[in-house]
Amino acid sequence: MPRTNARPAKSQLPEPCYNEPPAGADTEKARQHRALDAVIDETVALFHRLRAVAEQIHRQGKTSGGKRNLLRLLNLYGPQTVPQLAQARTVSRQHIQKIVNQLAADGDVELVDNPSHRRSRLVRLTEQGRDYLDAMHRREMRLLAGIEINISSDELLAAAAVLRHVRELFESDQWAHVIEAES
Repeated sequence: MPRTNARPAKSQLPEPCYNEPPAGADTEKARQHRALDAVIDETVALFHRLRAVAEQIHRQGKTSGGKRNLLRLLNLYGPQTVPQLAQARTVSRQHIQKIVNQLAADGDVELVDNPSHRRSRLVRLTEQGRDYLDAMHRREMRLLAGIEINISSDELLAAAAVLRHVRELFESDQWAHVIEAES
């Protein structure tokens, strides 16, 4: 098996220029839209980079990004149905069911009766799954401790708050109405 480079290639794209407004569009609302566009572009780039980082970190393990994410969701929010997990990740129920089946076969989750719904069982993290998730998190934190971040914790928390607000904007009724009006 050929050995792969441990470091994914650094982006070869130049830094984007978001500061020059189109002619006649230098209003606060236009600046907000350009800034939101910049946040979206950077979020997409970060998503792809984090996928590569997760592959680097977990390449020897049994965990894909999808499995890791579901384990984290169950740890954060407790037992969920497959439809709830699919909605949280904005993917199909079939995709989530496939991951849940793999995690259940590995003993990391179990399906339990749902008192709120007779047919839709709850997916629950097992003790083995929680131990596996904890070990994975410890490894991630150990590796992250090896890099100099140069961003304050306040700045990182502010960035997380901005990203959460942007996500909530696209989950809002306001966005749904914009999309409906466009159709």
